Amino acid sequence: MSKFLKIAAALVVVSSPAFAAGLDLGRAATAEEIAAWDIDVRPDGQGLPEGSGDVWAGEEVFTERCAVCHGDFGEAVGRWPALAGGHGSLTRERPVKTIGSYWPYLSTVWDYVHRAMPFGNAQSLTDDEVYAITAYLLYLNDLVDEDFTLSHENFAGITLPNEGNFFPDDRAEMELAAFSGEACMTDCKDSVEITMRAAVLDVTPEETKARQLKEAVQAAKDGKAPEAEAPVQVAQAETAVAEVDPAMLEEGEAVF
Repeated sequence: MSKFLKIAAALVVVSSPAFAAGLDLGRAATAEEIAAWDIDVRPDGQGLPEGSGDVWAGEEVFTERCAVCHGDFGEAVGRWPALAGGHGSLTRERPVKTIGSYWPYLSTVWDYVHRAMPFGNAQSLTDDEVYAITAYLLYLNDLVDEDFTLSHENFAGITLPNEGNFFPDDRAEMELAAFSGEACMTDCKDSVEITMRAAVLDVTPEETKARQLKEAVQAAKDGKAPEAEAPVQVAQAETAVAEVDPAMLEEGEAVF
């Protein structure tokens, strides 16, 4: 046995007990550490702590801790996201997605404020302050009155306007079975036909080329002759070729 193999075998024998004893990396998390990490709040109210806060207290905290980015009334400052308004805008070209116009669950509001706000000093708010801010945000979106108090007891009774436009992920029941079978790779259809061209499906901007192509396709369907623009372009190209200097071509060929 070579000297290298002897050394390698000796190292394996010496290190075997160490591996058998484990790597001794980390330790089990304590109950307090798990509680500090497990702070998510779900739509059914699971994880929501006890506490309460009213609109007036929420306005004070929001003005002090949140308005610098979101504005005093949730209208947003600069490019920061708006939190109020946008009602009826979801079908427009540029929808305004706010708590009142888009968000499905109030638990998402409470969870996000508690977990990530204020920006740069996350998780510095008390539970009561989060309740108060959430109540104020509801007020800004015309969902509660100015004397409203939000608490863990009445939290589940608040329904946001757009909740009905969201639905649970049902892909496991509706799509998985349809797409889990063996895929067809050859002779999957008797004939292949082009039913529409993407350039004229209104999925791209109506630019000049797209419009010209659309007109050409329609003209071909109607049996009409192409417009005079195409022959003019061909003639111009032929003229450009005819004007090439033969002497220059010979000189270039000799150099090449």
